[in-house]
Amino acid sequence: MYDFAYQKPASLADAVKALGADSEAKALAGGMTYIPVLKQRLAKPSTIVDLSGLGLTGITVTGGTVTIGAMTTHVAVANSAAVKAAIPALAALAGGIGDEAVRHRGTIGGSIANNDPAADYPAAALALGATIKTDRRSIKADDFFTGLFSTALEQGEIVTAVEFPVAAKAAYEKFRNPASRYAIVGVFVAQTSAGARVAVTGAGQGGVFRHTAMEAALAGNFSAAAIKGVTTSPADLNGDIHASSEYRAHLVGVIAGRAVAKAG
Repeated sequence: MYDFAYQKPASLADAVKALGADSEAKALAGGMTYIPVLKQRLAKPSTIVDLSGLGLTGITVTGGTVTIGAMTTHVAVANSAAVKAAIPALAALAGGIGDEAVRHRGTIGGSIANNDPAADYPAAALALGATIKTDRRSIKADDFFTGLFSTALEQGEIVTAVEFPVAAKAAYEKFRNPASRYAIVGVFVAQTSAGARVAVTGAGQGGVFRHTAMEAALAGNFSAAAIKGVTTSPADLNGDIHASSEYRAHLVGVIAGRAVAKAG
């Protein structure tokens, strides 16, 4: 690692102040992505601002909304009886992230703020129509994820919680890398009050995206049969040593069909 200063503020206000005072300072949540980046010297922050002392944890379910504090770990979401009862697909997704060590350290806020193109939570946020709460504002998931490793967060802005509306039906399926357990292709489907929503992760060159053609097909018939003939263009999909863009395009249809069948 390169040398850096370290701060662990005890309040959200102090964390915001620390990040705002230095444009080269970076926030650290669970560190499951950023610590390896630092170890490989792929980043050189002036200061690391550790958010673990802010108390941004906890899960509440009120009025058809599941609210999860940004520093809540994946294992806490996976094991939450409240999440299992309200949005079982979200608990199942959390239980399939990484390995046990990653699930005990990684956080939902860190995952969403990082917006890794193969991460699981962004697909859930986008498909369920979540709202990301920060120290400054509320941002709809449709407006939050702006591209590869990029979000609508401004300099020094901190995710404090994520609000997920309870869906009538929802499910997540992924074809995972056997080593990292990242999604080569992951699809989260949901039947919401606003209609069917389908979010794809692991495949898009620009990160997570909504599959509008599948959403249209599911609007009148929420079943795997309804999307059987819907194709995905490989033009904007990733191709790498694990899967070509054409193979990912094929997988999107297969995985989406499995997710819809599970939800229904």
